[in-house]
Amino acid sequence: MAPALGNDVHTIRPERRHSRRSVLAGIAAVGALGAAGCTRVASASGKDGGDLLERLRAQGVVRLGIAGEIPFGYIDKDGQLTGEAPELAKAVFKRLGVDRVQPVPTEFGSLIPGLNAQQFDVVAAGMYVTPDRCRQVIFADPDYRMPDAFVVRKGNPLGLRTYADALRRHAKVATGTGYAQIQHAVEAGYRENDLVIVPDQVAGLNAVESGRVDLFTATAVTARLVARGSAKAESTKPFVALVDGKPKADGGAFAFRPSETRLRDAFNAELHKLRRTGELYRIMRPFGFTKAEMTTMTAKELCGS
Repeated sequence: MAPALGNDVHTIRPERRHSRRSVLAGIAAVGALGAAGCTRVASASGKDGGDLLERLRAQGVVRLGIAGEIPFGYIDKDGQLTGEAPELAKAVFKRLGVDRVQPVPTEFGSLIPGLNAQQFDVVAAGMYVTPDRCRQVIFADPDYRMPDAFVVRKGNPLGLRTYADALRRHAKVATGTGYAQIQHAVEAGYRENDLVIVPDQVAGLNAVESGRVDLFTATAVTARLVARGSAKAESTKPFVALVDGKPKADGGAFAFRPSETRLRDAFNAELHKLRRTGELYRIMRPFGFTKAEMTTMTAKELCGS
């Protein structure tokens, strides 16, 4: 679709996610920054792939739908928009002739409705590409792929490295509201009612540290960042969950209105250039991403068509 451990990029604040994500404790700062962006954007014609790119060039600013989640898109301690998706958006749109980006904050589950209601121009929230979402929006190719990881007590006393391990050891599992990891745990044999659903990464970390649960499951980057600095918890090595019996690593990407294929295609062209030169990884590395999480997957693959 993370915990309040501090204010720099290597800390996590509360999130909620639909298939992965949510809203930070710092949403008030986001709201103040993005308040001017809450009105509707100008409607663009869907004829011949839409004319939104030309409109954005003329106005010199693109409005980004964000969900206030570290490390994907958030407002930092100085009140500035940052995160892997906004920083990538700045680089790509600069190359497309659009000099400024403006955040429009919302909850993760409202990103697609808000995009299609023209409240902002593009979703810049590291959104997973799924077949269901592909029926509602069009995606650029993923800028990252992401396995799962656990947050466990220091030393990993139960030896929990996969969902199969957790099930075998009868481990008590926590995860976040709407996370894709709910499905991953259920696929492994857990009943959804047996999972502890917490509102954010802070609550997940606290549940592990206090011993109320044996593990908190999230994306690998979230697990790494939330456990960093904890004296009582650590993150496990990333692993790929099984869905329908097959390994499944999700990919996150920018989303556009279905009518705006010209903007999506132009974005993709610049994204691919950044990937070829290594600039894409240089943009994402400060936010906790590793080379192993870079990808050449396409939106078409993940959409299932």
